[in-house]
Amino acid sequence: MTTQPKHVLVVSCLIRNEQNQLLLVKHHIRGWELPQGRVEEGEGLIFALSREALEETGVTISHAKLAVIWSKVSVPAAMIFCFTARYASGKLTPSEETPCVEWCTEAEAGRRVSHPTNRDRIIALLESDGSLQFRSYATGPYRVIS
Repeated sequence: MTTQPKHVLVVSCLIRNEQNQLLLVKHHIRGWELPQGRVEEGEGLIFALSREALEETGVTISHAKLAVIWSKVSVPAAMIFCFTARYASGKLTPSEETPCVEWCTEAEAGRRVSHPTNRDRIIALLESDGSLQFRSYATGPYRVIS
């Protein structure tokens, strides 16, 4: 019997408001990052993205567009679907998982996000030209493969 490979599915989102600011959340371990989370079994990507944004930030999003797909090739393998979206409604509300939620400029996001994986995700999204990008990385140590 052959064992099928398993990948964790993750959604992440660069959310902008009317002032063109980015929404960041502060995770207990990874520090500042974009709202993100695992896709639950049987859940569609856009639904998972909207759910994670609401759970982690208290806001709803609109105009979600897939911009970058990251493939984590080291164990545990993962596919990270990175979107851009617009703020639709809601009040910034921290969660147990994300005790701080703030709007900030692109420059401030560049200073705050220090985890290399999350920093590269933001950079790839900010550099997005509208075409879907594919990138790969591994951990232990962290390195971008393509």
